[in-house]
Amino acid sequence: MKTLTVDHMTLADLNLAAEWGASEGWNPGLHDAPIFYQTDPKGFFIGRIDGKPVATISAVRYGSDFGFIGFYIVAPEFRDHGYGGHLILHASQHLAGCRSVGLDGVESQQSNYARHGARYAHDNIRFEGHGPGEKIHLPSRSEICSLIALPIETILDYDRRHFPADRSNFLEPWIHQPEALALGILRSGKLAGFGVRRRSHTGFRIGPLFADDREAASELLSGLRQGMGSKELFYMDVPASNHHAMSLAEYLGMRPAFHSARMCLGETPILPMTEIYGITSLELG
Repeated sequence: MKTLTVDHMTLADLNLAAEWGASEGWNPGLHDAPIFYQTDPKGFFIGRIDGKPVATISAVRYGSDFGFIGFYIVAPEFRDHGYGGHLILHASQHLAGCRSVGLDGVESQQSNYARHGARYAHDNIRFEGHGPGEKIHLPSRSEICSLIALPIETILDYDRRHFPADRSNFLEPWIHQPEALALGILRSGKLAGFGVRRRSHTGFRIGPLFADDREAASELLSGLRQGMGSKELFYMDVPASNHHAMSLAEYLGMRPAFHSARMCLGETPILPMTEIYGITSLELG
């Protein structure tokens, strides 16, 4: 086996990893990389052989207690040689001390993660849908609003209920990214849900989508789909354990594209899964 050198990624390296992810069918957002990178610049690793990139992994820390592993990719011609294990070791070292580490494993890698101690939490189903092609009429009483018009503290408080750690340094640039639409829904003046639509390699990705109930999620999805042509595609990663989310996707005529499994090392975070209609990303949780 040739010698593998592992280094911290540059932003250019992360852009390469995103291209690899697109070739694997993950359909990352067009503007994901710089937001991901600034969340934890020391949490991205690349393996090289003779200077050539052959493997990547991310291990992003959110504070001291929670981390998330993503971008685990080995170039096809270098697979099954143990190089991925070296990357996992570096990721584990960076996340040392975290009480909980999450990851989303594609089907082919779930047994590999299990060998490293990861336990199954729930399935995520990638749903694909088409834009409405016409204006969607929201209920007259709908309190859909621009998310960025709300105080950031309000948004962060709601997000913290649905994510295992504070991620203020991630969420603020996420909702302000180019080619994105970020909406909230109010009830009696209080935030009852929010969602973000971003441009991806193919169509759009919607995530996160958090809401108090199915009615609020449905209104948010209607707002997030506004302006999309009938031939434009959008995608959402839905926790299969949220039956309301699954039925909403099916009601909208969305079809399953693939599935992954949320897995955890250490403690499994306790979250209100009935309020999580779409996860933010497969790479950072």
